[in-house]
Amino acid sequence: MDFFKYIHAVGTGVKGNRDLTFEESKDMMKQILNQEIPSEQISAFLLGWRLKPETIIEFKGAIEACDEFITPIKVANSLELGYPFDGKAKNPYILPLVGKVLEEKNINLVVTGDNLTPAKGGITIKDISSEIEFNSNIKYFDRADFFKEMSELTEIRMRLGLRTGINTIEKLPKVANSDYAITGVFHKPYVEKYNKIFSSRYKQFALIQGNEGTPELFSKGRLWIANSNGELQEFIIDPKDYGINYSKSWNKISLEESIAQIENPSDEFLKLAKLNASIYMFVTQNSNSIEEAYEILS
Repeated sequence: MDFFKYIHAVGTGVKGNRDLTFEESKDMMKQILNQEIPSEQISAFLLGWRLKPETIIEFKGAIEACDEFITPIKVANSLELGYPFDGKAKNPYILPLVGKVLEEKNINLVVTGDNLTPAKGGITIKDISSEIEFNSNIKYFDRADFFKEMSELTEIRMRLGLRTGINTIEKLPKVANSDYAITGVFHKPYVEKYNKIFSSRYKQFALIQGNEGTPELFSKGRLWIANSNGELQEFIIDPKDYGINYSKSWNKISLEESIAQIENPSDEFLKLAKLNASIYMFVTQNSNSIEEAYEILS
């Protein structure tokens, strides 16, 4: 279809806007990924799409289009971690330490990285992977290698400078065909949205009120676990219940500061890594509860 029809669908105001069908959304995403249209049209659509806003059907159509560009490499016994591509700005990544904790538990952690995208301006997974050698059970996939079409949209997105629907659909590309996945969520209304978009793609799918939108718990928050039918269970997790008294940062940190905290972790940060590892054991059905997993890891 002529791409301008998609721009018209999302960019003519409340009375003129309409939702795209599944097939239209799939075609739209393919045209954007192939950059068959000018960058100005891509930016115009992405902005209008966010303001309309996006629907579950549209997201699903766009994700199916993305699937056709990716050739998965199966990683057995893996949990896919959906990190945002705009990074973390105020706190270090706990991922490298969690990998060490789970090294003997036969659980592989799958992460994807790329150059920075809008809008947080944080430190990315790719930044960390270039500075730290991950344990063998952390499987890092660079998007420039497995999904170059999405990677090549980064410059256009950075010029736009705003979050768009792509920020949602890109977090879990299923590059390793993992049976399990977890991603971070800020606000409770997004729980149902993410659940409807992603849960059917996994044996078990989880959402967590993670630090800076990541799948990393740093303070009291909620965990939601959905089975493949989309049925949700909610759990409240408080690090203090495990004797953890970690104070997260509210100030922006540099890459060097982040690396230093990972390489020379405090006792409380190590305990927090163990708690996050326990959550991942529970999500991947390697324990009956987070409490049981924490005892095992202790």
